[in-house]
Amino acid sequence: MRGMHEKVQCSQCHVKPVFTNVGKNCQDCHVDVHQNKMGTNCADCHTVQGWNIAVQQVKVHQNRFPLLGAHAALQCEDCHKSAAVGQFQGLSTACISCHQSDYQRTRTLGGSVPNHVVANFPTTCESCHTFDSWVGGTFNGTNFNHAAPPINFPLTNGHANVPCTSCHVGNNYNLQIAATDCGHAGCHLTTWQQTTNPQHTAAPTVFPIATCSNCHNTVSWLTANFDHSTTGFPLTNSHQLAPAGKVQACTDCHINNNYNLQIQPTDCANSQCHLTTWQQTNNPPHAAAGAPFAAANCSTCHNPTLWTNVVFNHAATGWPLTGSHQLAPAGKVNACTDCHTGNNYNLTAANTDCYGCHQRAWQSTATMGGSVPNHITAGFATSMCSSCHDTVLWSDGKFDHAGTGFPLQGPHMLAPRTTVTGAIGPMVNACTDCHRGGNYTAGFPTTDCYGCHQSYYTNAQTYGTSVPNHIAANYPTACTSCHTTWVTTAWTGAAFTHTAFRIPHNGSSCSDCHINATNYAIFSCINACHTGNSPHTNQANTNARHNGVGGYAYNATICVNCHKG
Repeated sequence: MRGMHEKVQCSQCHVKPVFTNVGKNCQDCHVDVHQNKMGTNCADCHTVQGWNIAVQQVKVHQNRFPLLGAHAALQCEDCHKSAAVGQFQGLSTACISCHQSDYQRTRTLGGSVPNHVVANFPTTCESCHTFDSWVGGTFNGTNFNHAAPPINFPLTNGHANVPCTSCHVGNNYNLQIAATDCGHAGCHLTTWQQTTNPQHTAAPTVFPIATCSNCHNTVSWLTANFDHSTTGFPLTNSHQLAPAGKVQACTDCHINNNYNLQIQPTDCANSQCHLTTWQQTNNPPHAAAGAPFAAANCSTCHNPTLWTNVVFNHAATGWPLTGSHQLAPAGKVNACTDCHTGNNYNLTAANTDCYGCHQRAWQSTATMGGSVPNHITAGFATSMCSSCHDTVLWSDGKFDHAGTGFPLQGPHMLAPRTTVTGAIGPMVNACTDCHRGGNYTAGFPTTDCYGCHQSYYTNAQTYGTSVPNHIAANYPTACTSCHTTWVTTAWTGAAFTHTAFRIPHNGSSCSDCHINATNYAIFSCINACHTGNSPHTNQANTNARHNGVGGYAYNATICVNCHKG
């Protein structure tokens, strides 16, 4: 005996005091309430622990219709209405087969429960409801996916907890609205119509009712975020809305609610935002300054950080502003009109020559004197100021004389100069010391020394006892033949290359050999130097010493042919 059978009195089964021939099958003692529709083997479902404890048949029930959630707590007869007469088969597994009345009752529930009948909701209840609680069904619950087809409208952020009827006005659950089409949904149409900054209804092509999501999101309707760069006009620096920038409202730029602007980011003035500012400019007055300051070229100088913080790249014109040409305090120019006189900003390359602005300075050289040559009488070309002058200081002219083929060195240099010794007369202190009479024409003065120093040549014998008379000696006027070190020693440092033999020659002077002071081509070895105790004093003695020497002859100059050392 097991289970419930242990507590049964013997007489309950053995109704007669006969203990044999008693059946062992359940139906021998127990009436089959199922009327044999569940089979004859009670043990398929029941155990000796009690009639309500099912085994195998319950498993079959789980395979066909799992008893989950609230279904697990129900009695069989709650669903199997004919259980009393043993009818357990033939029930549908569709929710509506049991919950038809619940479906109908949604017509009067109200609140957040939509009227399923009027809305023509399908009877596939499991799309929204779960087994846990019939009243816990929600469109955004765990079962119904509002983002999936055919709805395709995800409920996120602010949409997640909104009553269905807030969107499905008039119990209309057949909406065909895209998730981006906020205005047409009827939910936000009034909001779209009431916008003022900007006024959407006044620019429906720019702010169409079907593209609210371009700016708005489901977190907060008021936190609009429009990517202005998609228009081709990015909002940077001061163009941003305050507090990041200086714009208080879209209409600051989109005047009269005009959102159909076709303005480039560089065309500041034509946008109407800065037109008045452009018209009021005075340094320079842009409206009268021509194409370089056209209303469409503002960005050439201005940036969106600060309108008055102008940075113009003057070098882009082919005329960089350096030195004193820069605006003060870096340079000496106080206003653009210092150069662009008469508000002329259409200067060409011909106008950029220095003379155009510095004509007065060029003319003043006629009276400056000193080391400044008279540019007018000298015929200096007005187009070549930069040959000598720079943009740092006009009066600090520096001419590269080497460009003429005659570099200025030593005594030719203007002070301060390198150290020079042996100068006879004054060294150069002004351009006119050489360019006498203001003559700066090419080829004057001659680059040959004699052209300027003829007096030194003609008076050479007066500058020292060892200095020969250049005229009498018939010296050539190619002075540098001897005065090779003139850069540092001026005139007195002459060094003559003696072709006959090395000099100095035993302490002799030029006149010891050159016995004719007027002709240095005449010289004598034996008449002047080799006398006295010299073995060459008499011809007989000299002839004897040169007996057999080819080409020998006793005369004053033949000695050097052999005795050049």
